[in-house]
Amino acid sequence: MTHTTTDQPARGASGAVVPVLAFAGIVVAVMQTLLVPVIKDLPQLLGTEPSNATWVLTSTLLSGAVATPIMGRLGDLYGKRRMLVLSLAVMVVGALVSALTSDLLTMIAGRTLQGFAMGAIPLGIGLMRDMLPREKLGSAMALMSSSIGVGGGLALPAAALVAQHMDWHALFYGAAGLGVLSIALTLLVVPESPMRAEGSFDVPGAIGLSAGLVLLLLPITKGSDWGWSSGTTLGLFAASVAVLLLWGVFELRHSAPLVDLRTTARPAVLFTNLASIMVGVSFYVVSLVLPQLLQLPKATGYGLGQSMVTAGLLVAPLGLTMMFTAPVYARLSAKYGPKTTLILGMLIIAIGYGAGLGLMSAPWQSLVIAVVLGAGIGLAYSSLPALIVGAVPASETGAANGLNTLMRSIGTSVSSAVIGMVLANTANHVGGVAVPTMHGFRVSFLIATGAVAVGLVLALLLPKRSRPAEVAQHTQLRASSQEEAALANAEEVLRGFRGRVLDAAGGPVARAKVTLIDRRGRQAG
Repeated sequence: MTHTTTDQPARGASGAVVPVLAFAGIVVAVMQTLLVPVIKDLPQLLGTEPSNATWVLTSTLLSGAVATPIMGRLGDLYGKRRMLVLSLAVMVVGALVSALTSDLLTMIAGRTLQGFAMGAIPLGIGLMRDMLPREKLGSAMALMSSSIGVGGGLALPAAALVAQHMDWHALFYGAAGLGVLSIALTLLVVPESPMRAEGSFDVPGAIGLSAGLVLLLLPITKGSDWGWSSGTTLGLFAASVAVLLLWGVFELRHSAPLVDLRTTARPAVLFTNLASIMVGVSFYVVSLVLPQLLQLPKATGYGLGQSMVTAGLLVAPLGLTMMFTAPVYARLSAKYGPKTTLILGMLIIAIGYGAGLGLMSAPWQSLVIAVVLGAGIGLAYSSLPALIVGAVPASETGAANGLNTLMRSIGTSVSSAVIGMVLANTANHVGGVAVPTMHGFRVSFLIATGAVAVGLVLALLLPKRSRPAEVAQHTQLRASSQEEAALANAEEVLRGFRGRVLDAAGGPVARAKVTLIDRRGRQAG
């Protein structure tokens, strides 16, 4: 039996692990914005009504929300790399299914499989925690967390270029190719984590959470089509509340729950997850508003008359800035802590949207808005996994980050529904076509500013980071695995242990954690 800490990398880990995992996150995020350039053409391309065509986007969102916490928990139990490769493989299959069809139902099935890959984000963060040394962990998790925005931002111009010059099915072939490349790199470079959580997979909990999320997100994404006061919308909202409450009661009584609600209720985790919803809302507003503003014809009096590709290029700095913010975050977080960087990110987002209210009259102004918001969202997104990782045990990293990623997805879903409703209700109808107005764009920016203000308050409520102590307090180590005799002996030897963990230079390692690993590589205590 060995003693390991997160301060030392796992055996076999190389310097290429971080970029490979970040690339996997970017590939997964591409699925979310892959069809944005052809949204308005989907009804014609699929031979269906506009209300039916929106299911091509909604299905990906729903499956991603369901898969994220489930894959995180499976990774904790059976291996994070294994589940990461599985997520990417399902995505590749879904992309190929979509590439080979123009039938609506088959397309929805393929898009549902593509959304399944969203679980790769928390799995990548969990792998980084398990194998990277402390000094590299902050910037690595920041890059992985920001990959959602990076992939979404970079996909817009690339997908627009493909859609403008090639058959739209080529988008899916490209996505499948990226997925295969990501799988190959992961298998070649990323070692499996030795960390394992105890217990078994909570199948009833997974079914309950999936049902509750579908019942919640379905009316959020389709409410504008069905009517927010319709019986279907209100009935699904009521059903989601009932199912999620019953699921919560079950999880609290379960010995090995899918989501440890007691851990989730800790202030550090609870306020981080609530703030994540607000960050998700603010991120998606700019993704919805700027491309439309840029592509509207100048004849409207406020449209900027740019092509699909040019609009994508002008919005792309949103993702690029988020990517380059990761090393800046690492320095700021090391000095001031992730809570401070989250607050700073929120403030920059608020400044970006506030200034954006008056910067909508020229293409270069959209570029400025994208850069400022990218920096703020990058700092905020980068802070979230560090706050979660610092508040949960190592054996729950995947599930906890999966839940946090889910919170961001809920934020983007709410943002999509609310902003879509605002733009529709403020639109001018010209020749039977709804044209968004400048008033609608500005109201959308004000909504984003309000969401950031709420997120800022939640960030301020986060508890302060405790000061690292040189000498560890009395810790009772509990062991449980199949090697009961050896572990019981270890527990007896270590009972009442007091001491320090020293680095190679002989200095104390602040806030070190000692983990017992049995001979099969599973966490024992």
